[in-house]
Amino acid sequence: MFEVFDQHERCAVGLPFRDPALPVEERLSDLLGRLTEEEKVALLHQWQPAVPRLGLEAFRTGSEALHGVAWRGEATVFPQAVGLGASWDTDLVARVGEAVGVESRGFHRRDPLANGLNVWAPVVNPLRDPRWGRNEEGYAEDPVLTAAMGTAYARGLRGDHPRYLRTAPTLKHFLGYNNEDDRCTTSSDLRPRVLHEYELPCFLGPVEAGAAVAVMPSYNLVNGRPAHLSPLIGAELRPRAPEGLAVVSDAYAPSNVAGVQGYLSTQVEAHAALIRAGLDSFTDQDADPALMVESVTTALKEGLLDRAAVDRAVGNVLRLRFRLGEFDPPEDNPYAAIGPDVIGTHGELALEAARQAVVLLRNDSFLPLRPGTELAVIGTHADTLFEDWYSGTLPYQVTVRRGLEQFTSVTHHEGVDRIALRAADGRYLGVRGGVVGLGERALFDRFDWGDGVWTLRDVGSRRYLGVAEDGSLVAKAAMPGGWDVRELFEPRFEGDAVVLRNKVRGTDTGPFTVEVVVDGIAAAVGVAASADAVVLVLGNDPHVNGRETQDRTTLRLPWLDLVRAVREANPRTALVLVSSYPYALGGEEEHLPAVLWTAHGGQEQGRAVAEALFGAFSPSGRLPQTWYRSDDDLPDILDYDIIRAGSTYLYFTGEPLFPFGHGLSYTTFEYSGFEYAGGVARVSVTNTGQVAGAEVVQLYSAAPEHPVRQPVRRLQSFRRVHLGPGETATVELPVENLWHWDVAAGRRVVAAGRYELLVGSSSRDVRARLVVDVPGERVGPRSGVLRAVDFDDCDGVRLVDDEVEFTRAGAWLAFHDVVPGERAAPPGTRVSFDGAALVLTAEAAGVRVREVR
Repeated sequence: MFEVFDQHERCAVGLPFRDPALPVEERLSDLLGRLTEEEKVALLHQWQPAVPRLGLEAFRTGSEALHGVAWRGEATVFPQAVGLGASWDTDLVARVGEAVGVESRGFHRRDPLANGLNVWAPVVNPLRDPRWGRNEEGYAEDPVLTAAMGTAYARGLRGDHPRYLRTAPTLKHFLGYNNEDDRCTTSSDLRPRVLHEYELPCFLGPVEAGAAVAVMPSYNLVNGRPAHLSPLIGAELRPRAPEGLAVVSDAYAPSNVAGVQGYLSTQVEAHAALIRAGLDSFTDQDADPALMVESVTTALKEGLLDRAAVDRAVGNVLRLRFRLGEFDPPEDNPYAAIGPDVIGTHGELALEAARQAVVLLRNDSFLPLRPGTELAVIGTHADTLFEDWYSGTLPYQVTVRRGLEQFTSVTHHEGVDRIALRAADGRYLGVRGGVVGLGERALFDRFDWGDGVWTLRDVGSRRYLGVAEDGSLVAKAAMPGGWDVRELFEPRFEGDAVVLRNKVRGTDTGPFTVEVVVDGIAAAVGVAASADAVVLVLGNDPHVNGRETQDRTTLRLPWLDLVRAVREANPRTALVLVSSYPYALGGEEEHLPAVLWTAHGGQEQGRAVAEALFGAFSPSGRLPQTWYRSDDDLPDILDYDIIRAGSTYLYFTGEPLFPFGHGLSYTTFEYSGFEYAGGVARVSVTNTGQVAGAEVVQLYSAAPEHPVRQPVRRLQSFRRVHLGPGETATVELPVENLWHWDVAAGRRVVAAGRYELLVGSSSRDVRARLVVDVPGERVGPRSGVLRAVDFDDCDGVRLVDDEVEFTRAGAWLAFHDVVPGERAAPPGTRVSFDGAALVLTAEAAGVRVREVR
């Protein structure tokens, strides 16, 4: 890389943009002044071409670095983001971000263009609905915790050098993105309170801290407008970024605006609108810039786009390149010396992160296990580690089985059926050299993932049955994976036979008679019954029934029959759940003496779980999102209004399976001396148990007398403290989130009045509380003109740009706490007022309202 740099530098020697002593903005202005219009337009694409006459090399935005460097081969793999969120440890997450940033530099040194330094991480979408197919990519359902974790990870990625960036972290995905099914055409309705209190803080935290230097808009529409055209990019994000902000599109999203979204008529109009809205880099049509170049060039010629807007967009990405040190002598930049030898060298940190990701959900004095306990280790995840779409290749694997073998003797069974498939002519499905056909009988391990999906693993080769590009059956994949997961089959039963439909190709294979050679549950029961205790390890495959482009249809754990049979055979069973999201357990948790959860934890997952089970450390993970008892506890997945729907721990009034912030320990903690003064709460925490452990001290607020509906609980701040037996620490917790978004004032307001402060081990485990009087602002009734989008309750409406559209006759909007007076009803509506609430009701479908006068 540096030799090429030196050759090109000779073309630009002495030019101001090459002078490290000058301010970045002055250098940037000089470089922009030397680029031709054609060169600038070309630089708007993700794959920026070289400009040899100025010594600019080719540059690419976007390398995946969600929990390790992805798609580049072996690299250190840390727990999934939701597992990092379970640590509630910003210091740890920052160190993980630093390690990923260092390895990104190592890969970049190996191949600069293949692994660019504009990394697309972290994901800071709040985990509003646990059925979201990409739940594993976010940190938490709470905006305070999400912003803290996203800021920490981004800080680690970017480094702390005053001039240079280690990498350029990019926040994903702005905005209101929490569903996968039809994600490019669905619209997320975000009324102002939901937008400002729940969604925006997740992004503003890392942006305002200067930790994130770029942002990626999301595929969906928000209030009827494509997120890539959101005015909030310019109104909310860019003004808060202390050192500038680049905006890069998601893949193929730019052409969706005039494509599947149909928001604008032509690609020329769409591309012009995208740049005007703030998009700086087009990730579209893979490496082919032709559509973008033609559309932007035409927009400039037709006056739909001015040259200053192009300069701004090009400049925002070039600014990143300056800050990454690309145009400076390598010896000036400490990050430029990082070489490929750092790749995969962060195993100890991966182990620490995997330990902190373990959450002890239930423990009826069963754990830790005693040394010498002979174990049956059962389940789909007992001896397998799973990668996901955005993880690197595991450099080594410590499974739960292998981890437990360091402590005791182990017997093992996966608990799945072993079957043969016999065709109608009597021949069997066979495998030879990865080729599948009728002939010599092959045996397959059948994994029934629920929701009507199987995967089939050939016993002889341990390769998964799948479909090749030409539609033929093969058995070549070590694990299901890839963008199109060709190893998924949907069984369709026809009498005693089954037809296997490949989920990707839509082709049928069969019919076959299924001959069960080994009954998985019966075999697991036999292994369980003869052991001192059982560790049952189950969960999801991140490529099956919930991933990018596919939401989950249910919270229900698909292996409940196996759970029930095993714990009936041996009541001394600990259930370990390894998953990208919460499960509903159908009441089985009540019959189990211990339940643990961890997200897919990377290369060291099994060692961390085994150490937790045997008490080598006291588990300290805390749930970053609510675990619900059933699907009935959730609203429609497209209902983004958490206030009205009563969703997330903030507004959920039901009884969760396990609450937000929950996590048990092998020691006990006592709280005392809770006080509040000057915007800070203080509490003393003492380890009253026999072993060292970490407590996550969580401070919540409640406002039962607030004039506007408020959360049941609202996280204010948190702190993780590690204490030895008998040790006490005084913890200070800032109180900074008593505000609400006042729709009349259009800003954050702290209402004067009485608030409760609650401190404890979870959102439901409150150890102490205070009532405090806060001298804020007086919030009175609303009067005058009301914006329709500022409603307090509704039924049968959707948001379209800045208007409310009634989807049927009889649909309504309600405005609470308004001043009595005459209200003019827009055409097609009627207004009623009962002295406390104003209700606007549609006489017919399709009526749109912007204001109520």
